[in-house]
Amino acid sequence: MSWFRRRREPDPAPVHLPNPAEAAVAFWTAWHDLLPSVSAALGDRAPELVEDRLAELVADVHPDLRFSLERGHRAIYALVVTGQEDPRLRPWTDAWIAAAPAEDVIWEYHDSVPPVPDPTEVTINLGPRRLRLADVRVVAQESDGLVDVAVWHPGFAELDDASRERLTFLPLDVTLGERLAGERLGRVETAVVEPEGAIGLLEFRDLVRGTGEHPS
Repeated sequence: MSWFRRRREPDPAPVHLPNPAEAAVAFWTAWHDLLPSVSAALGDRAPELVEDRLAELVADVHPDLRFSLERGHRAIYALVVTGQEDPRLRPWTDAWIAAAPAEDVIWEYHDSVPPVPDPTEVTINLGPRRLRLADVRVVAQESDGLVDVAVWHPGFAELDDASRERLTFLPLDVTLGERLAGERLGRVETAVVEPEGAIGLLEFRDLVRGTGEHPS
């Protein structure tokens, strides 16, 4: 699963924010220097050896950005730097991805969390529980050009409120990707019982992508 770290707390009233283009160039220069250490840490399955330094580099672009190191879809690894679809942060993520090096067989880069190819193959750990996203069922209804969603999982009954909320939103981001979820989803609710007419995540992704192509 993804791991996100941002050790530096955001400044609630920053006096000065870096220029997005200059901050992006500085990040990629530092990334190039740090890359051998990152690759070695991932090869040893010890990302914690570099996460503090990476957190500093990302915070230097903007203190409200988050990052993750992932398994890539086209390459072995993926670096994701995201503003979690906050429009205030888009100038910095746009500059960051625009200045990124070309992808290769080792690294790919994303300015929002991408969808996984098949969310039904994902299992997440919530405390001692392992929960399969293949068991998630959703009901979706288009309203005013957005898609309202109710999410149900048979494991909801055994979870506390915080874990239940996480298992409501996480499958949507995993299935759609952070950007499409932010653009297309409206109201999101947790269903306490399996709703009538519920569908799986792959069918749900097809539905949302279809409504995006043919908005009402």
